[in-house]
Amino acid sequence: MPSRPQPRVISASRRTDIPAFFSEWLVNRVREGFCRVRNPFNPNLITTVDLTPEAVDAMVFWTRNPLPLLPIWASSRNAACLSPF
Repeated sequence: MPSRPQPRVISASRRTDIPAFFSEWLVNRVREGFCRVRNPFNPNLITTVDLTPEAVDAMVFWTRNPLPLLPIWASSRNAACLSPF
């Protein structure tokens, strides 16, 4: 039996509160299917992260204010993926 790849969970916004302040940016990045992340310890190292549904099993958002993200996310093609709790 072929093995399934390891689940991929994106832990977003630990350095900045993306849902509260950059919701539109996040939805645009997911729509484009990737984002680039600069390493905070080595600013010259930039990693491209695949955000396509085939590559990501879940996204975890660290926020104190999810309200700005909810209407934007609900109107995007990713509405079925959002499960706030």
